[in-house]
Amino acid sequence: MEAPIADPQPPSLSAPSSVHPGLQLVPLKCCSPIQKRCSRTSSGLSEMASLESTLPKALPATFMKEITNDFSINQELGRSVFGTVYKGVLPGGGGMIAVKRLAENAPVPFGITFETEVTNLMALKHENIVELVHYCHEAQKKVVQHNGRYVIVDVIESCLCYKYLPNGSLDKHLYADTPSMINWDTRFKIIKGICQGLHFLHKDLNLDTERGPLIHMNLVPNSIWLDDNWVPKIADFGLSRLFGKEQTRMYTVNVKGYNGYMAPEYLYRGEISTMSDIYSLGMLILEITTGEKNCAVSEDRSARKFVDNVHQNLKTDEQIIHKYPSLGPNGLQQVRACIVIGLKCVEVDRSKRPTIVDIVDKLNGKRVPILDLA
Repeated sequence: MEAPIADPQPPSLSAPSSVHPGLQLVPLKCCSPIQKRCSRTSSGLSEMASLESTLPKALPATFMKEITNDFSINQELGRSVFGTVYKGVLPGGGGMIAVKRLAENAPVPFGITFETEVTNLMALKHENIVELVHYCHEAQKKVVQHNGRYVIVDVIESCLCYKYLPNGSLDKHLYADTPSMINWDTRFKIIKGICQGLHFLHKDLNLDTERGPLIHMNLVPNSIWLDDNWVPKIADFGLSRLFGKEQTRMYTVNVKGYNGYMAPEYLYRGEISTMSDIYSLGMLILEITTGEKNCAVSEDRSARKFVDNVHQNLKTDEQIIHKYPSLGPNGLQQVRACIVIGLKCVEVDRSKRPTIVDIVDKLNGKRVPILDLA
């Protein structure tokens, strides 16, 4: 993948008796207006209450290192430019969590990434959105050598803790050269789940609240995590933007993201809207459907060559059946719908792209004019 462009706790656990002066903690039972639209099932509430009771009230950096075996590569679940995700094994049989250690060399300063992800994610509760359960943001004094002298510097350890998702990130299962390539039924399930998650971010958040949509801005394979039933969870909210109630777009001069997934109007004009996510979603749907990598290069940063190849190689039923020979009529219809959706999502003209409502309706078998004309 092309590099991103620059721009009440159990007896078995003993929490520290005091919080490190640099340790910043926030209760994850917030009263944000977003949460009015964020419901949990009773089983989900029970599960999360059990998990939160297993964690110490304060999560120092030493605890993060302990449960990840000092951030061992053997416990790595996935990675992105914003950080590496590790399996965290809680002591005393407390279960597991996923720990994302934010990268110091991320394209966005990790202090900003940390604040953005925590504030935009902590109140979101949806089956297809990754669940933040705790975090650690701790400053430590360390002695380092600089220009032949020893100096004392502040080193920040930032970690985000999520509900554990055993199948890791989507990119580990998507392509022909991956060890656990998934079948079409699972692929279609993942596509529908991602779209339902994005529908929640774009449409459901602004109902009965003063908030507008939340634009993710980083929908790529390694930002989709998978649970043990292959239910997808949208993760990596470090670039996300929360709009106002009536706001439809914003502009930035700091364009950041993965080549091949950024909409042209964002890439070249810094324009951000829900259509930015739709473009990225289209690329993601095409990759999941075809099992081929979007290998964008600096000369083709919107991956038009990849789009053209999909259009040419999977435009007939015969071509689709050749790729998925075991498909029945229903499966063939699903693949065809996903290709149509994907190609419409990556239209260069943003006004020709479908909304997330259109996409979900199409996946559910409804007629959608903008997609029926594709």
